Amino acid sequence: MSRRTAITYAIGLPLALLVLIFLPAGTIAWRPGWVLLFVLILAFGASGLVLAWVNPVIYRARSRIQPGTKSWDKSLLAFILPAMTAVLPVAALDAGRFHWSQVPAWWVPGGYIAVLAGIAVTGWAQAVNPFFEPGVRIQAERHQRVIDSGPYRFVRHPGYIAALFLFIGMALALGSFWALVPAALASALLVLRTAWEDRLLRSELAGYDDYARRVRWRLVPGLW
Repeated sequence: MSRRTAITYAIGLPLALLVLIFLPAGTIAWRPGWVLLFVLILAFGASGLVLAWVNPVIYRARSRIQPGTKSWDKSLLAFILPAMTAVLPVAALDAGRFHWSQVPAWWVPGGYIAVLAGIAVTGWAQAVNPFFEPGVRIQAERHQRVIDSGPYRFVRHPGYIAALFLFIGMALALGSFWALVPAALASALLVLRTAWEDRLLRSELAGYDDYARRVRWRLVPGLW
């Protein structure tokens, strides 16, 4: 990633989070929004610094949807990304402005635990997997191989279970049950994407079928 691109991300993403949280809330003084914003920036910033040290190639891999990404995956992303993005503004409308739902106070720390767990597992997966891209494809030009270290020893798609934690955790951290609706939609589509991607890898990536026999679970050990 060029310095200009890195600076753009460093400035643009926090600004986007500000708009997504505080514009729907109707006030810049909404304390839960500031707490979540601080946690997200701190946690993703720390994860980004670690990745820049241990696996800097991941920034080029994840910079955009790469050529060769499956058309079905582009169609899924057209629904997953808006649903994922909607979690924050829906939560802000609910908990910050209209108070449609009342989340018990003790659920909020659980939301933050889920958010931090999601960021940590995603960072761990990206640290050991140089082929971690935003789109589903076989990366023949990069000589893609099976990764079976780190969290991939336990489940075949740790980045996806981490995303589910993040979606649900953000909704609860902001104190909104209504935000669980887009979180659930994004999660359901991500589970579908997991199944389709797994089927592609088993048929087209050398060694993946053997790996799938060793590591039986896609997302949740003992369940699926």
